[in-house]
Amino acid sequence: MNVIAVNGSPRKNWNTSELLKSALEGAASVGAKTELIHLYDIEFKGCTSCFACKIVGGKFEGRCAMQDELTPVLDKIYQEADVLLLGSPIYFGGMTGESRSFMERLLFASMVYSNPPRSMFPRQIKSGLIYTMNLTEQGSDERKYPVLYQTAEAYFARILGSAQTLCIYDTCQLADFSKIVMEYIDPEYKLKRKQDVFPEECRKAFEFGKSLAN
Repeated sequence: MNVIAVNGSPRKNWNTSELLKSALEGAASVGAKTELIHLYDIEFKGCTSCFACKIVGGKFEGRCAMQDELTPVLDKIYQEADVLLLGSPIYFGGMTGESRSFMERLLFASMVYSNPPRSMFPRQIKSGLIYTMNLTEQGSDERKYPVLYQTAEAYFARILGSAQTLCIYDTCQLADFSKIVMEYIDPEYKLKRKQDVFPEECRKAFEFGKSLAN
């Protein structure tokens, strides 16, 4: 069992990354081999709509034809992953640009415009999406963010095989708020929540990764 986690946050040691690491620990606890990849360490672009992945019988049919630093990551997922985790903070009402570009390159290449739609991904794998956000769950619902989560989950499930989502709300953005104008939240509340509540969120991520790897 190979579990690959992709961190779509620019931070390697903050909320999203910590949750992914916890999820990988959960997967490892049931014997999975794990790997964490940071998208912000990789030079790549999103889909250029070249459609080489759609040419029937073509060299790249079903796979992204672009050649850059993301290519070996995609190859590893195609060839080795039994479970794929993607973690992203919510920025401006959506996943990070790197996360979205990764999603385009991975999923669009395998999607076939058949009726009904089918997938050319080489096999069925499990996928898990982890989101972090400053908003509370109520705030997320009020802004209709569940539509975002459900849409992404549906694409991952349709193309890879199955998908689940874990949302972590009301996260602490900074370790030090003293130099930032932050008038609509209470920094002390956020820091206390990071200390008291976030460990429980990491436990949820541990169980999430464990469940996917079982």
